[in-house]
Amino acid sequence: MAYRRTAKLDFYTYMLRCSDGSYYLGHTEDLDVRLAQHQAGELPGYTMKRRPVTLVWSERFAERDEAFSAERRIKNWSRAKKEALIRGDGDTIRELAKKPALRYGSSTGSAPAQDERSSGGLAERPAQPAIILVRPQLGENIGKAARAMLNFGLTEMRLVSPRDGWPNPGAAPAASGADLVLDRATVYPSVAEAVADCPNVYATTVRKRGVTKPVLTPVQAAQAIHAGPGRSAILFGPERSGLETEDVNLARSIITVPINPQFGSLNLAQAVILVAYEWSKQVDLAMPPATEILPPAPQAELEAMIAHLEALLEAADYYHPPNRATVTRRTLRGVLTKPGWNSLEVRTLRGVLSALERKRR
Repeated sequence: MAYRRTAKLDFYTYMLRCSDGSYYLGHTEDLDVRLAQHQAGELPGYTMKRRPVTLVWSERFAERDEAFSAERRIKNWSRAKKEALIRGDGDTIRELAKKPALRYGSSTGSAPAQDERSSGGLAERPAQPAIILVRPQLGENIGKAARAMLNFGLTEMRLVSPRDGWPNPGAAPAASGADLVLDRATVYPSVAEAVADCPNVYATTVRKRGVTKPVLTPVQAAQAIHAGPGRSAILFGPERSGLETEDVNLARSIITVPINPQFGSLNLAQAVILVAYEWSKQVDLAMPPATEILPPAPQAELEAMIAHLEALLEAADYYHPPNRATVTRRTLRGVLTKPGWNSLEVRTLRGVLSALERKRR
């Protein structure tokens, strides 16, 4: 899946050991940069909360498709088989290959298996839902949807019969750096196959299309996804017409956004970001650092500023007529005391007044 390739590049499949003893598989065209991103926690998803991570294995390929295929294949391996690969123990790998592997589905378009926990038990099911774009029309919209997903920590995108095929050269520029989502996107021939491993399926639509199903807001759907067992998938329809009745019939519930009844038009990325944002509220994503708010200035500083301003206004004959001066001063004082200026703001305003005073002289 080469998105912006202008020259022949090498691609890598890699395996990381996380701080909790689990393993993570991925692929990239720049191993050093991707490893640094994982170690710095810049990639939302599995490794962000399992740092520090260590590179334990990698292999170089000539084509992205080869690297991606290797990633998906090894993800389905048992823990013992992965550790044999790390050791370079080919005999053990061949012996373990004779045993049936734990898989989610068929080798074509199956959901990526998650990395096993340190206990050696079954793979941990991811809490995040799969975002399924059904028959998307424009690569740009797929890219924008990927950007919306990664903003709120969602990384699994599935595409059902994209109109212009996949990969699409218009997706990567619109994704604005969300290549992680595009690189891992999988393509399915039908909605039924795309949701085959997901017991909880939600269809986003403004209209019920003649089907009787529970209707949830994005908030209610997010709560249900976090609370319920099993994998979840959220269906989004084509840009022009939305989901067909047959698509909605595959879902357990419908997600409808409360919206202006006179103008209910959301584009694909907007719909994805609304649902993704509500899901992210129960996930520990990075928050912007809080900015310290300075306390209000002492009353003496405020009184000095008011006196300074009144002196300038007196000189400009502002308090006219004289019988209104008391009311005018009271109103002005109310305006100046209402904001709760801090000391820095008061000093700044005093500087403004001084500059005006010098100019007048």
